Amino acid sequence: MLDAALINALLPQTQCTRCGFPDCASYAQAIVAGEAGINQCPPGGEAGVQRLAQATGLPALPLSDDHGLEGPRFLAVIDEKWCIGCTLCIKACPVDCIVGAAKQMHTVIEDLCTGCELCIPACPVDCISLVPAIDVQPPPTGWAAWSAPLAQQAQGRYDFHLRRVEQAKHNNDARLQAKAERKLANLAEESRLTDPAQLDEKRSVIEAALARARARRNAGD
Repeated sequence: MLDAALINALLPQTQCTRCGFPDCASYAQAIVAGEAGINQCPPGGEAGVQRLAQATGLPALPLSDDHGLEGPRFLAVIDEKWCIGCTLCIKACPVDCIVGAAKQMHTVIEDLCTGCELCIPACPVDCISLVPAIDVQPPPTGWAAWSAPLAQQAQGRYDFHLRRVEQAKHNNDARLQAKAERKLANLAEESRLTDPAQLDEKRSVIEAALARARARRNAGD
């Protein structure tokens, strides 16, 4: 019986999605389900395929060209002169290694960057480029350019990222629900409508929306 947690622990945790799945954990689960091969992780490279083959007993196939080639590790760099502070790269980063605020210049914390490249297509002004993470020739690739401690750090930061995003959504939903409840309690005073029938119709719409919101929150608890 294959263990998804064990397989996930052997992956580089770049969360780059090049395997065809939304994150490393999903890829590990797909391997267990027989829905993906162990040769779909370019960041892990051929060494990564061997690691997975030894752990799973599956044959070590050549790295899949359809999912990308093994290569050196890169770091994202933001050109300060062109950054418009849109925050799209911050939202795209799976390990929260880009810092900044709306309409302010962003920057990448190099020690935390996994080189996933997800910030590149997110940038509307193409101000993000990639530079080698290890400046030697020839550059190391796959697990030779990565390490178990870096993978563990990346996994921890991704787990924190998921919790942060979920908490932010929870807080926003709670804020919107509270706002709707306040409006419902004072509908006549806060609405431009004066016709009782129209007010009753709007009240019904708000009550239905609040019921759906409560149901979603209860389902998530």
